[in-house]
Amino acid sequence: MPTPSPDEPGTPIGPVPTHKVHSLDPRSLRGLAHPLRLKLFRKLRESGPATASQLAQLLGESSGSTSYHLRQLAAYGFVEDAPEHGKGRERWWRAAANGFRLEPDRLDLGDPVQRGAVDVLLYDVADNHTEEVSTWLGTRHEWSAPWQEAYDLSDWTLRLTPAQAIELGERAQELLESYRAYEAQNADAEDAAPYRVHLHAFPRKTSADRSENPAPPEAQS
Repeated sequence: MPTPSPDEPGTPIGPVPTHKVHSLDPRSLRGLAHPLRLKLFRKLRESGPATASQLAQLLGESSGSTSYHLRQLAAYGFVEDAPEHGKGRERWWRAAANGFRLEPDRLDLGDPVQRGAVDVLLYDVADNHTEEVSTWLGTRHEWSAPWQEAYDLSDWTLRLTPAQAIELGERAQELLESYRAYEAQNADAEDAAPYRVHLHAFPRKTSADRSENPAPPEAQS
């Protein structure tokens, strides 16, 4: 498996002791809902501390732009200084949280501004997930045979109530969180690798549901 080059952000030393998730409120939502800020936050979470110049090179941006948006992310609590990595005068940054969580009861989704910011976040997450799956499919032949078998691209359709759907999501996340117990013991394991799990769950209308509410005659094809 590839290792970071000297020009890439440094990888964290040892496992993260706690998994901190930033719960979004209207203020922090405004601070994060920007395409470049989301990329910067994601890169620092995944690859460890870095400078604005390193991130600019990785993301194809100017160092002035990455520096400005890193300061904005810091103002909203998403990133922070990493002085232990400093060499010279260049400022190093690290993620202050491992992720973020949208909690509708803390937001007013009837507000067009907040709803638009949520859309920016969700579409960015969906685009990133698509990119990661495509990258895996295009490079899976480069992995060992056991890893080429250790993947899952499945989908399920269940008829549930909203409460049952929420329960399903919570139980799935509890199961995934329980696997963090392996991270410390796998820190030096040669056959261990970062393993991404995407959970997509949402309601959709079926053809039967649509037939119950047919479109007006003039709108039908």
